[in-house]
Amino acid sequence: MKRFEGFMRGVNFGGWLSQLTYDKEHLDTYITEDDFKTVSEWGLDHVRIPVDYNIFETAEGEPLEIGFGYLESACKWCEKYGLRMIIDLHKTYGYSYETTYGESGFFDSEPLQERFYKLWERIAERFGNKPQTVAFELLNEVNDASLSDTWNRIIRTVIGRIRKTAPDTYILVGGYWNNSVDALKDLEAPYDDKIVYNFHCYDPFLFTHQAAYWVPEMNSEVRASYPGDIKEYRRMMVELNLTRIQDYNDVPDTGFTADYFDGRFAHAVRLCEERGCSLYCGEYGVIEHASAEDCLRWYSDISTVFNKYGIGRSAWSYKAMDFGLTDERLKDVLPELITKL
Repeated sequence: MKRFEGFMRGVNFGGWLSQLTYDKEHLDTYITEDDFKTVSEWGLDHVRIPVDYNIFETAEGEPLEIGFGYLESACKWCEKYGLRMIIDLHKTYGYSYETTYGESGFFDSEPLQERFYKLWERIAERFGNKPQTVAFELLNEVNDASLSDTWNRIIRTVIGRIRKTAPDTYILVGGYWNNSVDALKDLEAPYDDKIVYNFHCYDPFLFTHQAAYWVPEMNSEVRASYPGDIKEYRRMMVELNLTRIQDYNDVPDTGFTADYFDGRFAHAVRLCEERGCSLYCGEYGVIEHASAEDCLRWYSDISTVFNKYGIGRSAWSYKAMDFGLTDERLKDVLPELITKL
């Protein structure tokens, strides 16, 4: 399979320009040059930077410069420390993967879609001349499978607009069900040789999201180990009514191993081989409630399969955000864990 060279091992800077707050003190201090230096010293080759439309435009759609200033600094620091970066639009006006942000209407509104196209045109005008450093990720985690055809049309249109000023920039596209690996098959064939298929992986969900406060069916008492007992996983999923996400009935009784991830990714690898594009996992990680030892085992298994197939990836997340790699809980295993990213 074609490799996404330069974007094989990375980490997300979640919470910096997206999701938390847009006040200047936060934006100036949450991620700094020292963090880019640290990622480079870890031996990684890139960072994925989630961004929200709020730092590029007002609620009325008027352009703001502030977001571009931070991305210019990020690009400069990447070049200084031998890194590359992915600009991931985590939220556009009218749509967010997280319903609590109150964004709605994007997929039903041509004016809001036009606003999305214009935002990407502005980003492309600023960074489209740096294809050796910067890649673009169109939109984070479309949820609804029924939007697939609309989303394919939007992808096709925005890529055409971007290509006018960024002909050589890599562009990442993902499918529905929160960028599920299973949704890649419903993406249209790549429009050129710089398109990358993107997915997210938080399998097994019961482990990676145990006690996640934003998942309605979870509660603060839920705990799961890795690799754990598959029969216990199945019992807990039914008890919690989490089977809408995963029921584990297709997991062999041997449970979770690297072979499990091999099976999860194999069809996507074949798809990318057939369509001549690279495969990239933009998010994968383990919530802070899991033990450090279990986290290490999980990262080891999933990365074994990433390496086997040449899948680029970016771990979620560098700090905090409920999944922080640099948080105190992982201090004792971090040196080894970094080698598994």
